[in-house]
Amino acid sequence: MTNNSIHDNADSTATVPTQSSANGSRPNSARLAAQDLVTVDLEAAARPAAETKSGQHVVCLDAADRPADLGAAERAAADFLTALGIDLDREERRATPARMASAFADLISAQPFRLTTFPNDEGYDELVLARAIPFRTLCEHHMLLFSGVAHVGYLPGERILGLSKLARLVEHFAAEPQTQERLTMQVARCLDANLRPRGVGVVLEAEHACMTQRGVRSVGATTVTSALLGTLRTDSRSRAEFFALARVPTAPAPG
Repeated sequence: MTNNSIHDNADSTATVPTQSSANGSRPNSARLAAQDLVTVDLEAAARPAAETKSGQHVVCLDAADRPADLGAAERAAADFLTALGIDLDREERRATPARMASAFADLISAQPFRLTTFPNDEGYDELVLARAIPFRTLCEHHMLLFSGVAHVGYLPGERILGLSKLARLVEHFAAEPQTQERLTMQVARCLDANLRPRGVGVVLEAEHACMTQRGVRSVGATTVTSALLGTLRTDSRSRAEFFALARVPTAPAPG
């Protein structure tokens, strides 16, 4: 089962293009109910870039200041597992709390990186898209994994981006407990703030363990979210091209 709803809010378009979008027909859209979940602090991400002699602009995206106390986390994990009735006296489980603490710390450890942009000397003005960037993060509601792929694209303006940075940007924001809606917006807004492109598009397709492994247990269900900024939001042909190249499931054309 696949949940192909695509979310939007005041700063992003949750539009699923129809087969006739390129011809000007209006796509369907759905409004994100919990808009207050989509928040992102771009103060650091929007810092003026440092310019090098080669014309590169570099923005250093620092990791979140979350010092981990692995000893305390191990003790808490032991108490947690014991409270759930799990016998930790068995030899093969004695190190489980330590492994559990280390595993969770690894899942939420963001590494700083340098977001490097270059002059668009050739005047390239077509869509740049990185498809199927793998990611995994923790759902902040249950601390269970959700994972999938991200499709990130932009219409260049005066500058272009080192291609590996598209994947690094997804990885950077995924390194904290998340909602899929927020993660989608963080990637889009950071790219827009630092690259100043003519348009930005981000689509995330993910499977959530909180849906597939507990509660409703909808194994195979996929959640799709999108954020579109600039021309990719306002121009139907550009929007349709982005969704087509991202190979995102589309809604049926209106009758």
